[in-house]
Amino acid sequence: MADRGRRSAWIDRVERRRAKIREEIERNRRGEYRVPTWVLVVALGIVLAGWAAVVLTG
Repeated sequence: MADRGRRSAWIDRVERRRAKIREEIERNRRGEYRVPTWVLVVALGIVLAGWAAVVLTG
């Protein structure tokens, strides 16, 4: 019986994960996609490093 309960909990977790992924895909298709903050920080860092390289070597 304990094995059945554990298996049921695992299946519930998988179903919740699938539902979450499905909802995210639907949001992205509606145009509600947002770029993660860390991606924006990396892009800003690259721009600033490039600018600093131009200023310091020019």
